[in-house]
Amino acid sequence: MKKPVYIIVAVDSKNGIGKRGELPWRIKGEIRYFKERTLKVKDPKNQNAVIMGRNTWESLPEKFRPLPNRKNFVLTSNPTFAAAGAKACVSLEQAISLANTDPQVEKIFIIGGGKVFEQAISIVDGIYFTAVKGDFNCDIFFPEIPEYFEEVKSLGHGKEGNIEYDFLLYLNKEND
Repeated sequence: MKKPVYIIVAVDSKNGIGKRGELPWRIKGEIRYFKERTLKVKDPKNQNAVIMGRNTWESLPEKFRPLPNRKNFVLTSNPTFAAAGAKACVSLEQAISLANTDPQVEKIFIIGGGKVFEQAISIVDGIYFTAVKGDFNCDIFFPEIPEYFEEVKSLGHGKEGNIEYDFLLYLNKEND
């Protein structure tokens, strides 16, 4: 059975998502939202899967690797790469296939980085998109959202210090 696949991402006003291999901001409300979204399951015996590139994996503080209570998949072109507590995969297709065949996985979340988002955007069912107001001088960017996605609804708004952000959901109209 094909499980729903989503991108979950926070971007600045210029579609920036990263700066020198790290998040360009520290927004507690956005981190909390990411955690809640990627942990939420209908059946408490299940978990969601998170798929990320090796650089994203390595950017996570060691104490948070693997992301707890989620099945972690790390994409790498190095077939001998070992990611403790995660499954290393040589392609996005392999990671999605493994998550799809795992009976305990409810949803699949693509969590970064830029290259992985570019590969995934055409096949996902939806995008949980946090629009962070402002330009953070990023050097890694999220691709343009294709026309076949539509903004379905606002899922909330937040403000921390002088940083404002909106939680949005875009759905792929071609996957109806």
